[in-house]
Amino acid sequence: MIARLTGIPVARTADGLVLDVNGVGYLLRVSERAGRKAKEGREVSFDTYLHVREDVLQLYGFAEPAERELFEQLLSVSGVGPKVALLIVSGSTPAELRRSIVLEDTTRFLAIPGVGKKTAERVVLELKEKMGLEQVVPEGAPDLVARDALLELGYTAVEAERALAGTDPEAPPEERVRQALKAA
Repeated sequence: MIARLTGIPVARTADGLVLDVNGVGYLLRVSERAGRKAKEGREVSFDTYLHVREDVLQLYGFAEPAERELFEQLLSVSGVGPKVALLIVSGSTPAELRRSIVLEDTTRFLAIPGVGKKTAERVVLELKEKMGLEQVVPEGAPDLVARDALLELGYTAVEAERALAGTDPEAPPEERVRQALKAA
């Protein structure tokens, strides 16, 4: 298995990113964070996962080991293939996704294009036990309270996440909602 590649990004294609590693170009489908990490002409390292199917070998690149680990866990969920797993991993940080799984919050997954209600429920159901409570960041619940309040006010899940990203993460949920509403 190819677990890590270090090289220079030389091109972006419809299928992903071409990483030149000592004269060999590897085509990687990358997470959103890994894509932002790649600057053409500058050496970069990606944690990788080699997906093997009958007819194709496909490399996936990630900004950090936690993204790759979550991607692999998502592949164990029935009905989730590498394309959907990459969309999910690209949707939020691994810590946020793990917290959503443990707290049984399917809303975060439903906001991702290509993820329906059944898939979101399966992800939570099948991965909750694998995550364990130790992977939940203690302030996770207040984040969900603030996001849910914005959802009740008519925001979409994506709009609520963006609005809360510009607020003080240390503030209580009600203050974060006020800050988000003021910024809107």
